[in-house]
Amino acid sequence: MSLSRRTVLLSVAALSACGFEPVYGERGSASNLRGAVKLDDPATRNMFQLNEQLELRLGRAADPQYGLTVRLDISEEGLAITGTNDIERYNVLGQADFVLREIATNKPVLSDRVSTFTAYSASEQPVATLAASRDARARLMVALADKIVSKMLIAGQL
Repeated sequence: MSLSRRTVLLSVAALSACGFEPVYGERGSASNLRGAVKLDDPATRNMFQLNEQLELRLGRAADPQYGLTVRLDISEEGLAITGTNDIERYNVLGQADFVLREIATNKPVLSDRVSTFTAYSASEQPVATLAASRDARARLMVALADKIVSKMLIAGQL
């Protein structure tokens, strides 16, 4: 048995002795949320993409116990401006305020805000710039969904 293998085995034993349990384990906080969160119907492309990412992480609600309402605030700002005042790079800023509530009582269980950003480069071709902008927004929805789910898992006492 090599030293690295021995270290790994001892580390696993130590973590299990201290009460550590993986979030995606049988009794981890993710097990309470899997298939139990009903998302509000999307009204925009961004909300549709966010819901798609949330469902990938939480599963589609089969027997929902919780409802999740998300309010998005998306904005763009120019970063790189040329000498001719053309913007070559944009930041796409995203903020999501969310409320997780029990469906039975409509009582909020968790309310929080997450934010992040992504960026894209503009092109001389309008179609290429539009495609880059849409891709940046799709990447932003992935990042916001990850942060929302992480906040829900950290809360853990659901």
